[in-house]
Amino acid sequence: MRALSFVLYGGSNRYLTANSQRAKLTEFDYVIVGAGSAGSALANRLTQDGKTTVALLEAGDWDTSIWTRLPIGYGKVFYDARVNWKYQSEPDPNRNGQKMYLPRGRVLGGSSSINAMVYVRGHKSDYEDWNKTAPGWGWADVAPVFRRMEDWSGGSDNIRGAGGPLSVYDMSKEAHPLTNTYLKAAGEAGFPLNPDYNGPDMEGATCYQITTKNGVRASAARSYLWPARKRANLDIRTRCLARRVLIENKRAVGIEYEQKGQIETLRARREVILCGGAINSPQLLQLSGIGPLNVLRDQGITIVHASEQVGRNLQDHLGGDNHYRAKVPSLNQQLGPLFGKVRVGLDYLLRRKGPLSLSLNQGGGFVRVMKGADRPDLQLYFSPVSYTRAPVGTRPLMAPDPFPAFLLGFNPCKPTSAGYLKIRSSDPNVAPEIHCNYLDTQYDRDVMVAGHRLMRQIADTPAMQAVIEEEISPGPDLTSDDDLLAFVREKSWTVFHQCSTCRLGTDPAQSVVDERLRVHGIDALRVADASIFPTIPTGNTNAPAIMVGEKAADLIQADAHS
Repeated sequence: MRALSFVLYGGSNRYLTANSQRAKLTEFDYVIVGAGSAGSALANRLTQDGKTTVALLEAGDWDTSIWTRLPIGYGKVFYDARVNWKYQSEPDPNRNGQKMYLPRGRVLGGSSSINAMVYVRGHKSDYEDWNKTAPGWGWADVAPVFRRMEDWSGGSDNIRGAGGPLSVYDMSKEAHPLTNTYLKAAGEAGFPLNPDYNGPDMEGATCYQITTKNGVRASAARSYLWPARKRANLDIRTRCLARRVLIENKRAVGIEYEQKGQIETLRARREVILCGGAINSPQLLQLSGIGPLNVLRDQGITIVHASEQVGRNLQDHLGGDNHYRAKVPSLNQQLGPLFGKVRVGLDYLLRRKGPLSLSLNQGGGFVRVMKGADRPDLQLYFSPVSYTRAPVGTRPLMAPDPFPAFLLGFNPCKPTSAGYLKIRSSDPNVAPEIHCNYLDTQYDRDVMVAGHRLMRQIADTPAMQAVIEEEISPGPDLTSDDDLLAFVREKSWTVFHQCSTCRLGTDPAQSVVDERLRVHGIDALRVADASIFPTIPTGNTNAPAIMVGEKAADLIQADAHS
């Protein structure tokens, strides 16, 4: 463990910053709540001038755990309350009354410190849709932001960026042999290889790009906060739970927060910006008296501004997978037995290479599966490792099966079901009530069934048949649409892409923030995180969340000088 720590941290305690010795100031130009994907980027950009003062509050701690640095370590923090909010949904009637476990990062870097690191910008049409709701958020507006934030290992061109703060790594040369078999099989199924799905065209089968640098996770914290942590005008405060936004005469003036059992306040001379994510940002707005009237009244919250959309429109990607026993070795034989663990551990220590340096989601792609689709409607995943899903908390996420096997997975890109969340208490320590409402539309049910059928189509190709011994699940006896839908209701899972609960738009009746991320009805208050997405993007949501933090900095700085 000491050797691994040396590799990951360079043998020093560099995380001790000037912030720990700084006198506690009580007033700043900007107060940012949440040091996750968007908040980290925003704090860095706002303090680049050396003059603008920023306080960044994070409920969690510094990201110094080995498991938040080791790329494959996300399996170890899946249930770790030290870095994870460990949310659970309410029972979902569309999923046989089951609750959904919703891990979210509670640490510097937020969910970028505990996710699977897959980097996806989204489809151009996603942002054209956003632009209809909020002008200034079209593809032409956000593409330059994506480009400047990237340090793409494939080099820069007119689409991709290099030299930015966020390292994006092409892991195709290190992919497991079974991943290459999957790519061949996808081609046989009619989906050609796409070497850069973040390039001109998104569609096709691919190896995923991941946010790592030299074999180490490149979280938003490591990419944006660590380079900025010693700036005199940036005060990073950890273990600070925001209780409410302080509002005077319909203007945000600061934050009330709890640290070490004490209630403290910070004043903001210019603005307060919420970057807590799709669950925490609407929760904090409601705790502050901004939200649906019935919710605020039920919890005895003083009404500051009625906003019915706060906490509404909760969207997420629901996933499914087909589980196959293999005739050839998979990563199970490297990550399960003691000898295998020692071998991959040494490989990582000596070279920062091998399975420990990568995501388990190695292959995938974006394809059309539904008749008449004019854009990718299904995202694919291939994992050369397998684990039998079990009830929440009963086993680590990545305790691999004791036999060679792999997973063919998917999620619909544009689900049409929407849920909501609301506070259940005026106490910020009490998690909100979360209703995911998966599978509520016929389209969502149909596309999930189509996804399982497509996995079988890929599995039936010559390339895959050469390595498959048997289908473990759904199982060969489940053949009808009704059978597969019943399986979906019982075995589907979140892909951890919750968003859109404080959505962006010009109409206050249909949105929470305007096109400049300002909360409708309240001055000097913005939201900048995945909660503002008008609709869920095609693909993983971490890159768009970071983009929002970057673009928020542009908007805030422009408004400050107007």
